[in-house]
Amino acid sequence: MNNFKAMVLDKVNDQTKLEIKQLRMEDLPEGDVTIQVAYSSVNFKDGAVAILNKFVSSYPVVPGIDLAGTVIDSKDERFTKGDEVIVTSYELGTGHFGGFSELARVPAEWVVPLPKGLSLKESMVLGTAGLTAAIAVQRLEDNGLEPSQGPVLVAGATGGVGSVAVNILAKKGYEVVASTGKKDQEEYLKGLGAKQIIHRDEIVDNDNQPLREEKWAAAIDPVGGKTLQYILSTLKYGGSVATCGFTGGSEVSTTVFPHISRGINWLGVDSVQYPRNERLKVWNRLGNDLKPTTLNEEMVNEISLEELPGVLAAILEGKVRGRTLVKL
Repeated sequence: MNNFKAMVLDKVNDQTKLEIKQLRMEDLPEGDVTIQVAYSSVNFKDGAVAILNKFVSSYPVVPGIDLAGTVIDSKDERFTKGDEVIVTSYELGTGHFGGFSELARVPAEWVVPLPKGLSLKESMVLGTAGLTAAIAVQRLEDNGLEPSQGPVLVAGATGGVGSVAVNILAKKGYEVVASTGKKDQEEYLKGLGAKQIIHRDEIVDNDNQPLREEKWAAAIDPVGGKTLQYILSTLKYGGSVATCGFTGGSEVSTTVFPHISRGINWLGVDSVQYPRNERLKVWNRLGNDLKPTTLNEEMVNEISLEELPGVLAAILEGKVRGRTLVKL
């Protein structure tokens, strides 16, 4: 396959243009492993790259921070032709041609063998969102979280990270409280395993109180902003919040009081530069004990490359539920 389709974001004279183009093999960037892409997925960051032109370090670029497919050529002895692999994060889709393409070429250090227990399609239902959710769960459990300690809050629960987090936590026996601004998604969230659904307006700090009634043993927060402020003020003694996004804002106003009077833990979750050895462990868990139960069910919407621009715009507006796959 010397010619292939890709979505390309380019910039000429300060004007950006997003279009589906025919590329040639020689258009691909340098790298050790060339992959025939089977699936990519749509993340909030992809919308920010393609529509808002944020996070882009060089042009032209093929967006798409996730991909899964089959190796067709490798200069690295760890991978051979025919291997099924996953690539997520690093500079993929921001400074290096990413997953919205029928072919990709990447550094070998970015490549993860497809774990046992996952298909290529399932790996992209997870993608960066699933990896982030799993890292968040692991960070919480590394800090002592157990199901017997009480309810776990998941903010932004209908989004990619939130949906996967709700399902993983429920599968592991936690009492999950899901927060969303979408009043019509209660059945969806209960199907993922949430025991209680609350409106996002109930967990917003509008009066800058440093401490409130203790409610949650832990929380996973892809929202940030005033939602995170509220969570910090309502964690139980010794509780933890795993922060993994900022769809609700990047600025947080808080005090030392929740930390020194309740001993809470504010845990940062990064999936972009997450160390390779730890990344392999989490991906293997996603094929095993952390594998969600709804990977091929209501959580998933599958689209073509041609349908992608509309979805990229919609995800920035909070109009995309669960996970959207791009079938290449």
